[in-house]
Amino acid sequence: MNSKDKGPGGRPEGGIISAKLILLVAALSACVSAPQPPAAQARAAKPRPTTATFPIKQVANPPRPYQDVDQREAPSPALVSVIRNLGQSFNGHVGIAVRRVGADWTVAFNGNQLFPQQSVSKLWVSMAFLDAVDRGKLRLSDTTTITRKDLTLFHQPSAAMVGNTGWTTTYSNLMNRAMTQSDNTCNDALLRAVGGPDAVRGFLARRFISNIRFGPGERLLQSATAGLDWRQDYSIGRNFYAARAKLPPSVRKKALDNYLANPPDGAAPASVVQALAKLKQGDMLSPSSTSALLSIMGEAKTGPQRIKGGVPPGWHYLHKTGTGQDLAPRSTGYNDIGIMTAPDGTSYAVAVMIGSTTEPIPVRWQLMQAVAKAVAANHEKR
Repeated sequence: MNSKDKGPGGRPEGGIISAKLILLVAALSACVSAPQPPAAQARAAKPRPTTATFPIKQVANPPRPYQDVDQREAPSPALVSVIRNLGQSFNGHVGIAVRRVGADWTVAFNGNQLFPQQSVSKLWVSMAFLDAVDRGKLRLSDTTTITRKDLTLFHQPSAAMVGNTGWTTTYSNLMNRAMTQSDNTCNDALLRAVGGPDAVRGFLARRFISNIRFGPGERLLQSATAGLDWRQDYSIGRNFYAARAKLPPSVRKKALDNYLANPPDGAAPASVVQALAKLKQGDMLSPSSTSALLSIMGEAKTGPQRIKGGVPPGWHYLHKTGTGQDLAPRSTGYNDIGIMTAPDGTSYAVAVMIGSTTEPIPVRWQLMQAVAKAVAANHEKR
């Protein structure tokens, strides 16, 4: 959903910095305080009652009980403390997870709750497509033609190339655009080629990744979240925005509440970092496909001030962002997930997923960057 740190509403990222979060970020630079005793789990927000449903058959995938720290191989106590404090101090519903690649521990806050993925889900589409390539079902060099009936909504710079006669290009180009620019039309073309949402769900199941849902596709997901029934003319210009603006606020609020209470594209941060770690270790795709996807993720243009903004010099970060719809004063689905690699080659899978918040964008940046700084600071201490 994201367009270089602009949400679907096109609103520039800006606002007032939260005093609480600034204090946490300042304290983080030292990162030497003694570990705090385990705090009580933050109360999970109770889902609002919902009667509306999305126009797809839901896949049963309830969240499982989750321990915030996997103790099979202990992480730094300071990292545990910082992640917990950052999560508890943020004004909004947030999930954070950090997993050291090749180790058996995960540090998390709200690690097994389901958060809206938005464009984070493009990662699973590309994985499923590359898995089909590995099995000889598809080729990245194959071409397809995108026409006006294939256009979606929100961020789709490829729409300018479609015109009246269509646009023919390779799946390789579509994947690059979907992953680095978060182009929704390019991603939907990959999704159709691989067999639709069920194919992506099947891929995740074969790789034993639980607690990651995959929704019905961009058009149905976003129109239902807004309280609309999809019409193809919404894909042209700003027709979708105009139709959404005509809805009564109560209709939009109910639709958004229903989406957040049970997101059809929901994912648990702990499961996301597990999948990222498996990708980095070569357990999701063939060596060539793994290398290709990691290279594409390293070229991402979106979200430079999210987690990436806190990654220290000398470290490498590759990622995928996601940005959901706003209904003032609330923003939803503000995410960044990726892999941080230290100069010594050690990697960490990191996920920060903000389900909903009224905090301005710079405060969200501060939170995400603080997580990156905590990972780096505690790596140096080990």
